[in-house]
This record gives sequence, C-alpha cells and structure tokens, in this order.
Amino acid sequence: MTVLAPEILARLDALAAITAEPGKLTRMFLTPEHARANALVSGWMTQAGMSARIDAIGNVVGRYEGLAPGAPALLLGSHLDTIRDAGRYDGMLGVVAAIACVGDLHRRGVRLPFAIEVVGFGDEEGVRFGATLLGSRALAGTFDPALLDRRDDAGISMRAALTSFGLDPDAIATAARRREDFLGYLEFHIEQGPVLEQQGLAVGRVTSISGATRLKAMITGEAGHAGTVPMGSRRDALAAAAACILAVERLCSGIPGLVGTVGRIEAGPGEVNVIPGSAGFTLDIRAPEDGLRHATLAALEAEFAAIAVTRSVALRLEPFHDSPAAPCAPWLMAQIDAAIAAEGITPFALASGAGHDGLAIQAIADIAMIFLRCAGGISHNPAEAISLGDAEIGARVLLRVIEDFKERAAA
Repeated sequence: MTVLAPEILARLDALAAITAEPGKLTRMFLTPEHARANALVSGWMTQAGMSARIDAIGNVVGRYEGLAPGAPALLLGSHLDTIRDAGRYDGMLGVVAAIACVGDLHRRGVRLPFAIEVVGFGDEEGVRFGATLLGSRALAGTFDPALLDRRDDAGISMRAALTSFGLDPDAIATAARRREDFLGYLEFHIEQGPVLEQQGLAVGRVTSISGATRLKAMITGEAGHAGTVPMGSRRDALAAAAACILAVERLCSGIPGLVGTVGRIEAGPGEVNVIPGSAGFTLDIRAPEDGLRHATLAALEAEFAAIAVTRSVALRLEPFHDSPAAPCAPWLMAQIDAAIAAEGITPFALASGAGHDGLAIQAIADIAMIFLRCAGGISHNPAEAISLGDAEIGARVLLRVIEDFKERAAA
C-alpha cells in the first residue's frame, strides 16, 4: 500500500490554516472560512478522481464511481466545522483520510463493485446556531426547518446565512438522500479520550455512539442571614444542589460507558453573607445503551427527590435535550476488526461518549466508526495531537475496510 499519512497530515495543516481567528482554529458553519474549506476539500476530491459538489445545506460531497455507474455507495466522512479555539484533527481527520484512501484507489486504477461517497459535513458542532448535526441531519432527511429562524451571536438568522453562502434555504430538502443510496456509513475519527492510549493501541473499533440526556435542575430553599440562622434550621438550596451533584458522581461511577457531568452551577442571591435561597445546575448523562441511560436518570431523579424532602427544599427538573444511542452495526464492526487484525493489531472495542454525525446518519444507513489514538486523550483543545505512525496505521485500516468491503447479507 502507498504511504498515506504524510499527505493526510499536510492537508490537515492546510485546513487548520483556514480560521476566523489568527492564532486559533475557529471555523463555523456558513462563514467565509467554511466556504474556503469546502473549496480546498473539493479540489482534493477532484484530484482523487471524484466528482465534487456542494449540496443544499453546505456539505461538500465527493463521489467515486464503482464498476457500474450509479451503484449504491459506501458513505465515508466527518465534519469540517470546529468549536472556537479548536484542535486540527476532530472531524477533519475523517474527511481527509477518506479522500486519501480514494486517491490511492484512483492512482492504482481500482474500481470497486460499489461507489464511494465522501462527505465533509458543514456543521456537526452546532457552535454558530446552537443546533448540532445540521449537515448530517439534512443529508439524512431529518433537518428541522424551524431551525432556519435560529440566530447567531451577531443576530444573523440561519436562513440569511444560507442565502449569503449562495444557497437556497427553501431547497434544503434536496440534500436528503435515500436509504437505498448507501450500503453503510463509516467514520474515521480521533478518540477524544484516553482509553486507546491507556491500552497501548493506535486504533479501536467503536461499539456505539452514546445517547445523551441533558436537563436543568432548579432548587428553591429560603435565603437567610449567614450569621443568625442555625445550621439545623436552614433550607440551603446550594447545599441541596451539592448533595445532588455528589449523587451524580456516585451513581455514574463504576459502570463502563456511563458518565454524568454537572457543567454549570448557579446560586442566588449570590452574596457572601446570605444563605442561598435558590440554586440550579445542569446535568448531562450519557451511556452507550439507552436502557442504562434511562435507568440511571430514574435513579437520579429519585435520589434528588429524597434530598429535596430531607432538606425541605423544592425541586424542579427541566429536560432540554434527548438523543438516543446509535449502536454500530455488527456486520460493519466485524469488517473493521478484520482490517485491524490484518495490520497485526489486536482488535479492541470501545464506546464513543462524544456525539458524531453517525447519530443522524443512522436514520438512513447502518453505521460504524474507527477511533484513532490521540495524545493524552485531549480534544476540543489546540493541544489535540496524533502521531504520523498512528495516522498511517489508521489510514491503512480504513483503506482495508474500503477495499475488502462486503455488503450486508440479505436478511
């Protein structure tokens, strides 16, 4: 096989140079930087023997025909948008590596019994408009038109941003594809966590993209003078919130794949000499299986209620996000394991606690993911890093899966 990693890393560096903030990587949906990234990636797709186009939501889509033109495709890809002050591998690795693999096939004159499509999704992170997976949801036919009225920090609506980008907001439905268009979806991505590094492995196979529930807890007690109300007579809302937060840590520990995070805490009135009369916190629960996530939520809600009774405070829970888990398809996972083993590496399975475009694509195709080790498990951070050697191993695994790909057997 051709050595692929130097080209991949050089192209990732080129993409990282396209940013709205000098010295920081920030590239958001429907911005001039998004357009420049699409143009660069489109050129790479063309060099790799693909036809390339921008669809109605701003995804860049490349197609490499199979032996028979118009055949169903194996779908590959990831996203090209970033968070603010991002690392250069999250998302982009999956797009660039897929193009490199297709380019290798093209240089060798190889055509497969199926087509290959590579997509650079326009928005997975959801930074600009506060809604995630916009590109992949449009491709899967599940985009919510109500989102077109969302506005960014500058007051620009998504509808207006699409128009400025040269797209027709009323034509987004034309980006939708059919289940019969694809044989499956495969995404190559950095792990964004420390597990592979702890295992001493360059690559791993993903079992599931975890489902997530987010809610806000609001606790009402009674504000009072910090010096005159005895400890046993207090209805301290913040102390009750603290007890709830410790319950999250306790109930979410020790179960593989289950994680619970309290990311924001508020307390009022917020004076140094006043007992907090109100407190609130956010809760993010993720698990690779929806049954486990739902059972954990039920246990936490019961625990929170008991804490509220014991501490004589009122409790209100407001869910604001719920995303089901996306299990990876066994038949695709088996092919990834075979490719990893062919590289002399023991196959290793792990769940993804982070969301990915596969969450949306599962509506129209079976999905699977390959994870690549990242230094220190650091991601969503400029310190994000992968090695040249690992990138080569990962790209070779991806290429093996593509070249040896077998369609799902008929039921």
